[in-house]
Amino acid sequence: MYAIVEEGGKQFKVAEGDVIRIEKVTHAPGETFPLGKVLLLSKGKKVLVGQPVLDNVTVSAEVRKHGRGDKVVVRKFRRRKDSTTKQGHRQDYTEVAVQKIEVK
Repeated sequence: MYAIVEEGGKQFKVAEGDVIRIEKVTHAPGETFPLGKVLLLSKGKKVLVGQPVLDNVTVSAEVRKHGRGDKVVVRKFRRRKDSTTKQGHRQDYTEVAVQKIEVK
């Protein structure tokens, strides 16, 4: 069984026991919380598709840790102008473990 959930503007395919990195949330490590909107649920050959979301399905996850991703370098170069700009960015994330997928 797996579900497609939307969290932080991104969609993730999750199953019980999966570990994913989502946009940073305010929950403390060890805390359990429900993930965002559930868009699709697949249970064997049976597939439930929300229009746009499934209200009777919840996906709970436990926060493992908070962190920062690898540095992404943004370089802008303007030809013939002797002008360059270099900027780095590290995105905050939260690593969560999917505990269970429940259908009410």
